[in-house]
Amino acid sequence: MPDAPDPYTIRHFSQGNPAGPAQDDVPALLRRLADTIEDLGPVWIQDIVLHNEITAEGDYYSFTVYYHEESD
Repeated sequence: MPDAPDPYTIRHFSQGNPAGPAQDDVPALLRRLADTIEDLGPVWIQDIVLHNEITAEGDYYSFTVYYHEESD
């Protein structure tokens, strides 16, 4: 029987602009995302995924960030 794979855990969070007139402002969202990542401290970013949801108010963008803490 093959060995069981090593457990693997990755942390993640999602962030979007507040709903409303500026919900489609990707540059503002990128600035907020950069601030949030800096606030995490020393981390290794595994992946960042851009999502687009089409709502009655227009496009709503969000990001999901997958990361490891340095101590992981």
